[in-house]
Amino acid sequence: MTTIHGWAASGAKRELEPFTYDAGPLGAEEVEIAVEYCGLCHSDLSILNNDWGLSRYPVILGHEAVGRIVALGESAKGLKAGQRVGIGWSASSCMHCHECMTGNHNLCPEVGATIIGRHGGFADRLRSHWAWAIPLPDALDISSAGPLLCGGITVAAPLMHFNVKPTDRVGVVGIGGLGHMALRFANAWGCEVTAFTSSESKFEEARKLGAHQVISSRDRAGIAKAAGSLDFLLITVNVPLDWSALLGTLKPNGRMHVVGAVLEPMPIAAFDLIMKQKSVSGSPTGAPAAISAMLDFAARHGVAPQVEHFPLSRVNDAIEHLATGKARYRVVIDIS
Repeated sequence: MTTIHGWAASGAKRELEPFTYDAGPLGAEEVEIAVEYCGLCHSDLSILNNDWGLSRYPVILGHEAVGRIVALGESAKGLKAGQRVGIGWSASSCMHCHECMTGNHNLCPEVGATIIGRHGGFADRLRSHWAWAIPLPDALDISSAGPLLCGGITVAAPLMHFNVKPTDRVGVVGIGGLGHMALRFANAWGCEVTAFTSSESKFEEARKLGAHQVISSRDRAGIAKAAGSLDFLLITVNVPLDWSALLGTLKPNGRMHVVGAVLEPMPIAAFDLIMKQKSVSGSPTGAPAAISAMLDFAARHGVAPQVEHFPLSRVNDAIEHLATGKARYRVVIDIS
């Protein structure tokens, strides 16, 4: 039995308050970590506000947790006590379906989100299935590594899955929590990178983050000048855009890939796809093997999120900081 202490929301849009719960016996295939740091992601806000209709309360938020293993179930494999690991958006999957058996655990029909129906990482302890506790490379700065476990893999997985090449020209729409990491990953990948942002105040910072060109997403003429120039366009924002104009920036066989949770339907004309054989796709986070590969790449190439730190006692201030658009660019909660 483990008594876990954290901060939980008792209902939609409510402030987090100190909360204690009995986690019960550790499952045979579970691991338990002592959380040191945990990123605050926009998805935490979505669960807090029940934007997706999936939230269950009370809930301890936080799904970008790093810490050391303090307990292992009798059937946990490949890990040891004291090892530093990270737990991201997913905390479990069935481990026997076709998707799990082919390495696509994040697409498992029974994949379990860390903060939906269970308690997350804004707490002193966190549990997951052993396969979802990902060992962290020693070269990573653990104080900023948390956001890689959700935001980082969300933007890096498409580069791996769709075989984006170092010779490709990649566009990133939105320079925020996801987008700033996308710029760094795409640049380290070797690509020529174009940033699209609605905020001219971010132009110079986007260049420092890895963009070779910056275009205002409000400038139709600027977007038109980029027509036919990109192989891959990554959408990291969650608001409606001029999809036809953005599709126009793609070369023949180009792909627009969506990782931002745009809630409104996306009106896309068939001929915008057909005539130049373009594609539109989307993806969630990534499987354990992909997360591990991403972390190794990040450690090797020095890819890290730009973070701001808040102590757990100020978690509500951190949430307000993110919700009001002040974060530059990811927030990390110091747990221990």
